[in-house]
Amino acid sequence: MVSHERIALSARNISDKELVSLLQAHVRGDVEADARRRAEYSTDASLYRIVPRVVVCPRDDKDVEETLKIAREYGVPFTSRGAGTSVAGNSIGPGIVLDFSRYMNKILEIDPEKRIARVQPGLVMAKLQKEAGKYGLRFGPDPSTQTRATFGGMIGNNACGPHAVAYGRTVDNVEEVTAFLADGRRIIAQTDNAHIIEGLIPLVDSHLAAVRMHMGTFKRQVSGYSLEHLLPENGRNLARFLVGSEGTLSVTTQAVLRLVPVPKAPTLLVLGYEDMPSAADDVPSLLDFEPLAVEGLDAELVNMVRRHKGSVPELPEGAGWLFIEVGAREGETEEDVMRRAQQMADAAHTDAYRICPAGDDATQLWRIRADGAGLAGRTKDDVQAWPSWEDSAVPPEKLGSYLRELRSLMDKHHLDGFMYGHFGDGCVHLRIDFPLDTHETVPVFRTFMEEASDLVASFGGTLSGEHGDGRCRSEMLPRMYPPEIIKLFEKVKHLFDPHNILNPGILVHPDTIDDNLRRPFAKATDYAGGFHFHEDNGDMTASVHRCTGVGNCRADRFDQGFFMCPSYDATKNEKDVTRGRVRVLEELTRGELFSSWDCPEVLESLDLCVSCKACSRDCPTGIDMARYKSEVLYRAYKGKMRPRAHYTVGHLPALGRILARIPGGASLVNAFMRISVFKNVFFRAAGLDTARKAPHFPACPLAKEKVYKKALSVDDFVSLQGNLSDKRYVVLWADSFSHTLDSAPALAAIELLHKAGYTVLVPPSDMCCGLTWISTGQLDTAKKKLQNLMKTLAPFAASGIPIVGVEPSCISVLRGDLEDLFPDDKRTPLISSMTFTLAELLSAPLPMGPGDALQLPDLTGRTIVAQPHCHHYSVMGWNADEKLIRATGANLVKISGCCGLAGNHGMEAGHFEFSKKIASQHLLPALEKAPDEAIYLADGFSCRTQAEQLAGKNGVHLAELLRDGANVSQ
Repeated sequence: MVSHERIALSARNISDKELVSLLQAHVRGDVEADARRRAEYSTDASLYRIVPRVVVCPRDDKDVEETLKIAREYGVPFTSRGAGTSVAGNSIGPGIVLDFSRYMNKILEIDPEKRIARVQPGLVMAKLQKEAGKYGLRFGPDPSTQTRATFGGMIGNNACGPHAVAYGRTVDNVEEVTAFLADGRRIIAQTDNAHIIEGLIPLVDSHLAAVRMHMGTFKRQVSGYSLEHLLPENGRNLARFLVGSEGTLSVTTQAVLRLVPVPKAPTLLVLGYEDMPSAADDVPSLLDFEPLAVEGLDAELVNMVRRHKGSVPELPEGAGWLFIEVGAREGETEEDVMRRAQQMADAAHTDAYRICPAGDDATQLWRIRADGAGLAGRTKDDVQAWPSWEDSAVPPEKLGSYLRELRSLMDKHHLDGFMYGHFGDGCVHLRIDFPLDTHETVPVFRTFMEEASDLVASFGGTLSGEHGDGRCRSEMLPRMYPPEIIKLFEKVKHLFDPHNILNPGILVHPDTIDDNLRRPFAKATDYAGGFHFHEDNGDMTASVHRCTGVGNCRADRFDQGFFMCPSYDATKNEKDVTRGRVRVLEELTRGELFSSWDCPEVLESLDLCVSCKACSRDCPTGIDMARYKSEVLYRAYKGKMRPRAHYTVGHLPALGRILARIPGGASLVNAFMRISVFKNVFFRAAGLDTARKAPHFPACPLAKEKVYKKALSVDDFVSLQGNLSDKRYVVLWADSFSHTLDSAPALAAIELLHKAGYTVLVPPSDMCCGLTWISTGQLDTAKKKLQNLMKTLAPFAASGIPIVGVEPSCISVLRGDLEDLFPDDKRTPLISSMTFTLAELLSAPLPMGPGDALQLPDLTGRTIVAQPHCHHYSVMGWNADEKLIRATGANLVKISGCCGLAGNHGMEAGHFEFSKKIASQHLLPALEKAPDEAIYLADGFSCRTQAEQLAGKNGVHLAELLRDGANVSQ
């Protein structure tokens, strides 16, 4: 029986209801135990799933103290958690999970003179880097998850990152730790005060020889308890001993961190080798040059980045590379740094190298390393790759040999994965395609882990080089350490936590590595008539399990141009982040916490998902929450009554077409909706938010506009095709929004394309892609709409005639959703490949593009504040638009993140304030900062509507901007 089950037996003295009531009575922070919340915290970035009894988000130290007191009194396991990005399974537990990231996430002090910072455990590392950077300082170690990793987790796991070569691990940069012990005592751990834990020093002193022989033998040895810090020659440093103890000995509430100067003139040296082991062989001779970072990358991983991103910067010839960063020593100039980089290149055992000073080239090269880390969750064959043998490490001088034997071991078991890592410290990152879909194949995982543990131990290495042992490696510790050390770990644990309530199942009396695995228990989800999930063999279960949990969706990367995840950006609640929603859907496929598609917890989890699709682009594992939401709504309401908004906003295109056919119908409805009493009554009845303004229906729909009527209809083209073969054609597909709500962009596109030398063809006005039906999960209707659209567009696509859409979200349907709704229809890839945004067509080379016939307006001196539509960014990409705009000479300010309206979502009852909150994150501040004469550019109807309703700013479409230039009407 595993240790946390033993604890749970005594915990039966208090029911879940009593436990929650007690916590709510004594804790000021959030205390939640509903099934949805427990599902969100049931796993982290590891293989494992353990559903907690309750989740607590403490507001301060007092909340932590009270929660720990209740846990101790009733024997309830207690697990500390930060961002929940642990790949070892050490931030999940069966009792109380304490999430520090929600409230206890502050910088308490930065002292630039002493070069220290005092922080709370829930502080995200990137926030400290930003604030410390104002003083020319930074925290040295920088794990790849620094945009969401919290210091509590970094301290718990002894995180490192690329720059640990220069600055050491987290443990080397911690001066003081304030923590609670299991018995309720609050301690301040520092250098030379291990005596405050009664019996600790005598215990260590009785095993001095074993500790000196087996602990701290090389830099990256972090497995087990770091007893070397308690040696007399190392200052009996209790603070550093607690680092890396994975929440099993104490609960950190504050830490004092050492800061270092931001390196000057960082120069990147890239060395190419015939393979990765050869690159690793060269590392020891290069460390004498005191580099800031030495990272290893394999050709297969680089190729994966190339396939995913389309291209990578030029690399030196080779199949394995070292990325080495060199920074200025005290008194050195930039020229000195470049000279030292050249000396390293000369000393390397390769002639293939590239040196890049600080700047865009170096940044783009480092991006390969960052992107590769995210993409390593899938193999080159697009098979799920799992953590667990994630960060083994050996002394750097043995790294090349270790890599060769590790690859042989993988080949023996027919396993694959991308190797990369912190080669300067001998640390290897590796996710492996263990066959974990069924219980029958789990033994492969166990056998490999046992043999890999023996292998790394034979090289004098460590199971974990920075992520902790957790549930995936703790059982293997006896293969690395002798019995005396293992017994010593147990005695240390008993001193700190005699009743084993702090993160049980980790390090001491551990869970077995194949206990509590998440994936084998998930049940396949068969096709039900909606999406096919063809990339995952028709199984939605496999699709949602793509999520590795590394938490890119929690990262604030909007200033870097990313869009994920706007709902979490607004609420900072795990419920509203892509990962949290995926966890709920994973539990739905498992069938224990939730058993039906329409259960309230599942629908609540999806309620604030704005279906922006940003995760489909920014999540490295290919999660598409918009598609999942649509499928869930489809299954949940199939054959049942739907929410009223599905029938109103979902059918808005149909309503618009009806009004277009009734003389004076649009004017009558507009007048009716201007009377607030009538409008509010109608909105309430329709399930819409009364805080919203009603949409304005144009008196003259697009099909009746002169410009549109002058364009050649597709029917005319078919009859005259033989006589028109010498012209350059384009099908302008005006969607339902353009036909019934805002025709100006479509009209401008027709005129612009005419000027650029195209003969414009227009399809019938009722060519709808079914977008609003897709977003509300009405997939049967959506498919009927798309079948009709494909019937019209396919012949033109087959003839090589491009199709240009007006509304980005509708274009994205043909470029994205169409393929998964009709994966076996031969027209699908044809239409998808021939559908373009306006910018893509105008930027295309001849003969598709316009060539010199396109005359861009001169917008020199004008500021353009652009809001790329989420679907535009996510599915098609916005690069072509950006290049065109910059070519006009305009000053471009690009907004990242969602506008908040998000189609029908922002119109639905109860969503207005949330929609406004999302807009307040990026859109509204950008508009407020912009000059009065700035042009607001937004191709999306929703984006223009949101800006007009919340900021009084009228937006224009790219077609209008390029047609009218500086005279564009706003």
